[in-house]
Amino acid sequence: MPLKHLITRLAAPVAARLTIGVTGLALLAGAAAGCGGTSSGGGSGKTVTVFAAASLTETFTTLGRSFEGSHPGVKVRFNFGGSSALAQQITQGAPADVFAAASPATMKTVTDAHLADGQPQIFVRNRLQIATPADNPGKVTALKDLASPKVKVVLCAEQVPCGAAANKALAAAGVTVKPVSLEKDVKGALNKVTLGEADAALVYRTDVKAAGAKVHGIDFPEAAKAINDYPIVTLAKAPQPALAKEFLGLVVSAQGRTTLTAAGFDTP
Repeated sequence: MPLKHLITRLAAPVAARLTIGVTGLALLAGAAAGCGGTSSGGGSGKTVTVFAAASLTETFTTLGRSFEGSHPGVKVRFNFGGSSALAQQITQGAPADVFAAASPATMKTVTDAHLADGQPQIFVRNRLQIATPADNPGKVTALKDLASPKVKVVLCAEQVPCGAAANKALAAAGVTVKPVSLEKDVKGALNKVTLGEADAALVYRTDVKAAGAKVHGIDFPEAAKAINDYPIVTLAKAPQPALAKEFLGLVVSAQGRTTLTAAGFDTP
């Protein structure tokens, strides 16, 4: 056999093995990139989970968008609801990175279970208003008007911070109310008003402001005796502890405070 043909026949299998080897290395590299991509680029592909009181829905959603904008590839997932229900979920093992409650009492459920990473910080305060439909069909002007059997009143359930605050304010005014329903969070109480199913509800003034022209808000002096402090903390079992601390940092930063006070929250 001519030497030229012999060299060609010997080289072919070697070239084939080299091709397979290079292809295999490329596939391994691609697989490694796929597995490791979520941990590179400053948290790319990760999700930070925030449990927050329902009254923080609008402000935290805004801050979440800002956080995502400054952390490419990171998502902020919120679980909004009544603080007492959220605290119970956390103690039952629900995975969360940050907890922002509408009262120290509901935060205590989490700290007593040793699930907080450090001491909670009070970052804002909130107070109640009477919310009525825009046309105020019950002709409500003061807290005492809620005692009328002709006025359909909705309150938050007592174990929810807005419900506990409402009871405190009503007791301070010496007013007895028979609510037509007790709601699991402040948004539920406000929805009854916006849907025309109630003449009035005791909710936070931040929620009245967020509802805009749909409702009418009425201040009352006894609200000063039922102001709620809002604590926030990162959680000891946070799946994303570094991102949790960064999100908390945004909430308590100047940017966070501006967003929250613009919505009607008070500074601590």
